[in-house]
Amino acid sequence: MKTSLLNLASQEVPRYTSYPTAVQFHQGVTEKTYTGWLQNLPQNQPLSLYVHIPFCHQMCWYCGCHTNIVSGYDRVQTYVGDLLHEIELVAQKIPDRSNPVVQLHFGGGSPSMLNSEDFISIIEGIKSGFSFDKAIEIAVEIDPRTVDEKKIAAYAGAGVNRVSLGVQDFNLAVQEKINRIQPPEMVQEVVKWLRSAGIYAINFDLIYGLPGQSLDHIRYTIERSLAMEPERFAVFGYAHVPWFKKHQQLIRQEDLPKTNTRMQQAELVKELLVAAGYIRIGFDHFARPDDNLARAAQTKSLRRNFQGYTDDDCDTLIGFGASAISALEQGYVQNDPHMGKWRKSVREGCLPTVRGLGLSDEDKFRRAAIMQILSQGQLDMAALCTKFGRDVDALDDAIPKLQDLPGDDLFHLSGRKILILEQGIRFSRNIAACFDPHWQPVAERHSASV
Repeated sequence: MKTSLLNLASQEVPRYTSYPTAVQFHQGVTEKTYTGWLQNLPQNQPLSLYVHIPFCHQMCWYCGCHTNIVSGYDRVQTYVGDLLHEIELVAQKIPDRSNPVVQLHFGGGSPSMLNSEDFISIIEGIKSGFSFDKAIEIAVEIDPRTVDEKKIAAYAGAGVNRVSLGVQDFNLAVQEKINRIQPPEMVQEVVKWLRSAGIYAINFDLIYGLPGQSLDHIRYTIERSLAMEPERFAVFGYAHVPWFKKHQQLIRQEDLPKTNTRMQQAELVKELLVAAGYIRIGFDHFARPDDNLARAAQTKSLRRNFQGYTDDDCDTLIGFGASAISALEQGYVQNDPHMGKWRKSVREGCLPTVRGLGLSDEDKFRRAAIMQILSQGQLDMAALCTKFGRDVDALDDAIPKLQDLPGDDLFHLSGRKILILEQGIRFSRNIAACFDPHWQPVAERHSASV
């Protein structure tokens, strides 16, 4: 492996699930700001909703999510009550309730920590404040250790039609090093229950770069996963950020694969999944050819948001729960991640907004460039400039940065047109960063690119 590529793989760059990224959020975006944005939602504009459940029964040491460990259920139940109140508060700010909800996603933490009654109550609470599209996709992130056949039947009854199973790695030696023991037989049984209940859209979430993880471990995990025939894979490189997530200090640095091994692991995942017939979607997703995500990639309608690559074409995403982020045409809004402060705001009848970012025309212009790089693997800079009413050289500041990259290995740059090559897909974040005037190579801010 070329040294230049290894250096690039270890470079810390944003994941670009938004642009500008959360690093640019500030407290100048307030409840009043968010209220104004909600009150000005265009009529009949489709909505995507996100519900954050920040609880787990056990801390996985690799975790980068906002979550809390609970031994009982009382705190979860209290949270559900406050969450329902927040949903009601937000719905009241939207003057036209005709906006159809086409996507509803439960994330965490572990949404499957919820008992069936509370999960259904949240669905019903959202239905009372919002209009569900007939073809709505309701998706839930599932920890296989926290569900049984009865709970899955309740999901199906509530309209859930897509799930993401947190698999990570099927090898016991690796699982012990990340504090997450779940045999493949357990996951296989959950898959059986899901299909028996009529939930066929099943995603597997995997991670490479975990402590003690070898190429043999990767191969075994992929082979066991393929035998269960999920519709999609999301395959992430482990982001070791112990300065940000203190529990990651329980993972020893010397146990982590070196950059060269991480690169080999990522490549092996791609080879095995593509050989099995899955379509590569951007730099970290794979899907069956008949899956909506694969179709979106083929029709150039693929997008990227806080859940990663998606076929969701909504311009408005509303987040509920502590730390949840909303994305509207005017900008981004984040709820208070501090549970007590979030709860206090909601109980006082206030939206729990703590920070955010209003988007300038320049932000929207740059975002379009970055999202084309990440979702389409190509960019005609001059054409995008013309579309946004800019001079054709408005993105030329990115060209010297691109030329500093090992371009012959990663992309073709012809004039103002860039086409990412197969090997360059894995470095899409590095390429996208060239169009980001906010990004600086600052240590301990973002995760490694590969």
